[in-house]
Amino acid sequence: MSFLNRMFGGAANHQLVTPANYKARYMDGGAAHTLVDVRTAEEFREGYIPGAINIDLQQLQNKLNKIPKDKPVIVYCRSGNRSSFATNILNQAGYTEVYDLGGIIDWSRQGLPIKR
Repeated sequence: MSFLNRMFGGAANHQLVTPANYKARYMDGGAAHTLVDVRTAEEFREGYIPGAINIDLQQLQNKLNKIPKDKPVIVYCRSGNRSSFATNILNQAGYTEVYDLGGIIDWSRQGLPIKR
């Protein structure tokens, strides 16, 4: 068991959203939400999903005040590992509607937009 698994526990309330569903509901459908990229600032500068804010997973606990609790929060990273831990952090902090989009790698493979 990794350090992060021990620290943040399993994925009991881990809700996933597929890239296609995210695009349909939030990008095309305009549903209110906050999209959080939990990669490093360097990774974010290389390209990100339009509308995302960047809060490095290492800083997430200290920057929760930048993420509103009154609308869904969708998180992603590079491959899906850090976003999984981020959903656990947010759930433990009292966020009630948190979704894991997975990684930008999968997003990109599906030909979905990336802002550079």
